Amino acid sequence: MTATIITLMIVLLLLGFPMMIPLMTAAFVGFFMSFGGLGQMETLIQQMMRGISPTALIAVPMFILAADIMTRGQSANRLIDMVMTFVGHVKGGLAVSTAVSCTLFGAVSGSTQATVVAVGSPLRPRMLKAGYKDPFTLALIINSSDIAFLIPPSIGMIIYGVVSQTSIAELFIAGIGPGLLILAMFSAYCIIYAIVNKVPTEPKASWKERAVAVQKALWPLGFPVLIVGGIYGGVFSPTEAAAACVLYAFLLEFVIFRSLKLPDMFTIAKSTGLITAVVFILVAAGNGFSWIISFAQIPQTILGTFGINEAGPVGVLVAISIAFFVACMFVDPIVVILVLTPIFAPAIAASGLDPVLVGVLITLQVAIGSATPPFGCDIFTAIAIFKRPYLEVIRGTPPFIFMLILAAALIIMFPQIALFLRDLAFR
Repeated sequence: MTATIITLMIVLLLLGFPMMIPLMTAAFVGFFMSFGGLGQMETLIQQMMRGISPTALIAVPMFILAADIMTRGQSANRLIDMVMTFVGHVKGGLAVSTAVSCTLFGAVSGSTQATVVAVGSPLRPRMLKAGYKDPFTLALIINSSDIAFLIPPSIGMIIYGVVSQTSIAELFIAGIGPGLLILAMFSAYCIIYAIVNKVPTEPKASWKERAVAVQKALWPLGFPVLIVGGIYGGVFSPTEAAAACVLYAFLLEFVIFRSLKLPDMFTIAKSTGLITAVVFILVAAGNGFSWIISFAQIPQTILGTFGINEAGPVGVLVAISIAFFVACMFVDPIVVILVLTPIFAPAIAASGLDPVLVGVLITLQVAIGSATPPFGCDIFTAIAIFKRPYLEVIRGTPPFIFMLILAAALIIMFPQIALFLRDLAFR
């Protein structure tokens, strides 16, 4: 049965079907093989509906809506302008500004692809004009967007929290440390790159210009305060924080900045609805598939075959890292979280690992895989947005992938990188 399901999914993927079709087809075929027919199909349908019933998932469309409003408004540009006034004049400052801007926008959107669009669109032309080579520029934008998957709010962490029944609030707080670590590594590399390639610096902004930029960015900077401060202070649950973000984004762009008009809301709502529909179909199909493979004892078979059940905590974390990283090189991150998390659940429980630490590591690995050839989804987002050939987009990615893998290794060796703030806030 295991071989049949895996082969079926691979064949359907190679034929070009969207990921929801292989997932649902594999679930139906697995159900037929397990129960000898389709007479109790309502059981599988119930499991699929159960996958999208947790109230925590309400946060997903809300964060998508808030990010869409801000991307079409002025918030992203105001954040970028503020960062530029402070670090744009140092060696590699424009590149560092790009990485920092991705981090700040990640604290708003929670989506790697939204960050590629919002930050990459205005900053790539400026970097090219300043003398940065396009492969480096594209790789920086794509891989810096990975930080958006770690800095709260993170859609990936919401999906993992629902699947594994782990506290989303704790996951959000735990993602901050690794996100800042990666930002520091990327910033150091940007400075070294600029020195080696003799990239000229930007003009230094005056303190008056900095003060004006900070003043303009104060309202957008309220998003991370609202999310992290609200959850940390016990004012909001993650779902309530998402609702507050939508209201805040609406007031910001429609009332305070007046960058959008009410008719724009129809276009934004339609875009959010389409993205949300895709996500929820994937979640439903993934939950049905996970139920089938759990019923058929496939996770235990796979883990037993590779000896992961007998591995210690470090061995399990390494196995998880490799599996999620490789899978996201080919498949959408949400699907990978939905499918692989239940498979590794028995080994995680047996090894006594902190599910929050596992969640942070999984989120990091799917983010890395999303920006890694051959089929990382952020690569194709960049191809579509910047209209550059595939080989040019991926040419500059190896140094960034190395740094991201190094960050994952450091988290495995020093778990407090992820757990320090969580323990401070919730223990």
